[in-house]
Amino acid sequence: MTEFFALIDVINGIMLSKPVLITLLCVGVLFTLWSGFIQYRSLTHGIGLLSGKWTSGKGPGVLSHFQALSAALSATVGLGNIAGVAIAVEIGGPGAVFWMWMVGFAGMAVKSTEVLLSMLYRNTDDPDNPHGGTMWVAKRGLAELSPRLAGIGAFVGALFALPLILFAFTGGNMFQSWSVGDTTREYFGVEPWITGLILATIVALVIIGGIKRIGQIAGMLVPFMCMIYIIAGLFVLVSNAEQLPAIFRLIFESAFSPAEASGAFVGASLGTAFMFGMKRALFSSEAGMGSAPIAHSAVKTREPVTEGVVAGLEPFIDTLVVCTITALVILSSGIWQRAPTAHWAQAPEVTSTPDGWLLTKTGLPPREDGEWRTGDAVFVVVQSPMETNNGAERKRLYGTVIQNELGLQVEWQPLAMDYAPRLTNKGLYADYTASTLTAKAFDSAFDGLGMWMVTLAVWLFAISTMITWGYYGEQGIIYLFGDNGVLPYRVIYCVLIAVACLGFINTAQQLDAISTIGMGFMVVINLSLMLLLGFKAMAAYKDYAARLKTGDINP
Repeated sequence: MTEFFALIDVINGIMLSKPVLITLLCVGVLFTLWSGFIQYRSLTHGIGLLSGKWTSGKGPGVLSHFQALSAALSATVGLGNIAGVAIAVEIGGPGAVFWMWMVGFAGMAVKSTEVLLSMLYRNTDDPDNPHGGTMWVAKRGLAELSPRLAGIGAFVGALFALPLILFAFTGGNMFQSWSVGDTTREYFGVEPWITGLILATIVALVIIGGIKRIGQIAGMLVPFMCMIYIIAGLFVLVSNAEQLPAIFRLIFESAFSPAEASGAFVGASLGTAFMFGMKRALFSSEAGMGSAPIAHSAVKTREPVTEGVVAGLEPFIDTLVVCTITALVILSSGIWQRAPTAHWAQAPEVTSTPDGWLLTKTGLPPREDGEWRTGDAVFVVVQSPMETNNGAERKRLYGTVIQNELGLQVEWQPLAMDYAPRLTNKGLYADYTASTLTAKAFDSAFDGLGMWMVTLAVWLFAISTMITWGYYGEQGIIYLFGDNGVLPYRVIYCVLIAVACLGFINTAQQLDAISTIGMGFMVVINLSLMLLLGFKAMAAYKDYAARLKTGDINP
């Protein structure tokens, strides 16, 4: 498996390399300027469309603007906001938050443009069951440019559908259920497989009803869960208000210079902060991925531009509000650079094996905040003896608590490192993974807040995300195989929810790495189509804006 994930990391290093992420940011800037700051239109006219002040008339489709936005938000406002941001801060440091903001703002223009394109080229042959997304933009948009490109367009659509389905299975499904299982186990001792079965049953009952039921459920669930999470987050930030000025200063400083290692935080270079901040905003808001247009394409409207304007609110709500609250709660709590959970009297040695570096000791020192349990994830911080301009390279050496004839022991995972590492201290850290880290951050302000509020939010966010991504993947299946592939896909999708909680997966980073492959291919294909067909979207938008200005469209 070590070789497999090493290959995954190589592919991700290409598909979501700095040039690709910078291109995404530049595309957002391009459409921001080209549209004359469509972000402003989303925050004004878009809210008017949601409230009903403006109407776009009847047309093909089944969802209202509010339901379509809620359905798309149910995929984006999820564990990416809780677990994903935690991973970004834990690995990329405070500077990752700044780059997350940059993608969030530019992502508003990207999201509006990609949804507008999808609305222009959606398939409404069945007005009560429309199909849209990057697959149809490729198929119909390229054919419109030139009939000779029709075959290429259909092929590009299929190339997009494959990573769409991969991401639906991993990032939109297994990452969600694994994180719920991990958090529920940490706080309530519930075995993850039980959590997996419950989640699989709930999701199956909803996705069978199709996009109408998804829109109805999302319209009720998304506002409720966002409100709860934001209120709880603001409570923590008010409690830590005196730290906020220093935290904002640290965010801006770390965005342009390396972040120093401290406690559990192993340090982060400028490149690491940039990569994880950009990736996390992309994963969370899905701007540039071409997935959200699938949900928006089901909206009932005769004015395609209206849904593009409404869609711009997604990255604002998701990244600039919800993700920011999560990041500030984690940073203000100090949990990201916490002290060890236990200490050895004598530091263990690091020894070399054919698979990598391991600790000689497998026994556990007494935990200082409770008791160790079978399945607990732990790590130690090691560093290379070689000094660089940024100091010694630090990494985590992970392990898992197991039960054997000697009692509770640690089973260590081999660490690949060029030089013989040494421990930075005698400490053993509890590995608060993903959403559990966020929950611990909430607990720091009020004991038990993370236990109840974050666990509830994790369940609600995960269910809503899995429901909508189930629909996204289903649309990819329909594009490739037609309606006959829907039932087998739904069965496999729900089974994987349970499989993710059976113990085969050790860390959320493994699922994150696999899902990133799908995300990378989707971004590359979608951005290429946006650059090629973006003039169509901008022409439609400017025509609509002109009619608004002249009064041809009235409240």
